[in-house]
Amino acid sequence: MPLRRLSAVRKAVPIWPISGVAKKKWLKTIVPLPYGIPSHDTFSTVFRHLDPDAFDAAFRRLTASFAQGLEGVVAIDGKAVRGAYRRAAKATPLHFVNVWAAGPGLVIGQKLAPGRNEVQGALDALALLALEGSIVTADALHCRPDTARAILAAGGDYALALKANQPGLLAQALARIEDAGHVESIQIAAETAHDRIETRRASVVAAGDINFPGLQAIGCVETTSRHTNGHLTSHVRYFLLSTTMSPSALIEVVRTHWQIENNLHWVLDVHFREDAARNRKDNGPQNIAFLRKIALNHLRSHPDKASIRRKIKKAGWDDEFLTSLIAHMR
Repeated sequence: MPLRRLSAVRKAVPIWPISGVAKKKWLKTIVPLPYGIPSHDTFSTVFRHLDPDAFDAAFRRLTASFAQGLEGVVAIDGKAVRGAYRRAAKATPLHFVNVWAAGPGLVIGQKLAPGRNEVQGALDALALLALEGSIVTADALHCRPDTARAILAAGGDYALALKANQPGLLAQALARIEDAGHVESIQIAAETAHDRIETRRASVVAAGDINFPGLQAIGCVETTSRHTNGHLTSHVRYFLLSTTMSPSALIEVVRTHWQIENNLHWVLDVHFREDAARNRKDNGPQNIAFLRKIALNHLRSHPDKASIRRKIKKAGWDDEFLTSLIAHMR
């Protein structure tokens, strides 16, 4: 067929939810669908006008077995949905704060950062969670008294990154480490990753008298990297801790925090194409973001050992697997 005619045919084809049409027979085993597969506009209208607070409550009920009595590391971090911007506002897309439970590998919370205020979004998310037995990690933006109080009020402990955005606290922490002199430290064996060999050394110093809510200790982690060209780089990170832990435990907590980037944000962008999504009106972006995280939780909690990408493909090909995927987490 000539390219001109092929182009005309493509323009003439209506835009239908192709996946829904392909799965119509299977879908009718779950819902009647007397009027067929809803159109793109119908889905858009529903998600734009659905109350995100009600959807959030349903999302938390779905993950209630994981959100209650969590143990281990719970990471908090913000993420912009880069495609969710209005015309002439490309530089300021919508911003969400995500809460990630590293133990089960599930998302347990999401809040819109109002006016791109990530701190307020984190406070709103923390207010809805029960965090007994968990250690909450966050970057230096959240190293604030109000965030620390919110974590403690939820029953958790914190390990908050401390940087120069809190100069007073940082100066006190450095002075406390210097005054402590020789402290217990641990050096982790060298590991090879990303064409470099990394060695980590950590120490923990008591600091209960520094004026910060619930503060018990200062943690220090020094990472030395030897690159393939022989070049050495080193950097030191500091953390405020509401509970005293061993240096080896500190290293594990600090490294576990990055799961939220590697196992959540990267997956959302690569497998769910979140940054490419153009939902931007009314409540649509927030509700669709909830839907992505529900889907990801289902995929991760299913006992099949395949990767996320393979599970998604298998769900499209195999109706029996798709049914087991949806029924697994109720």
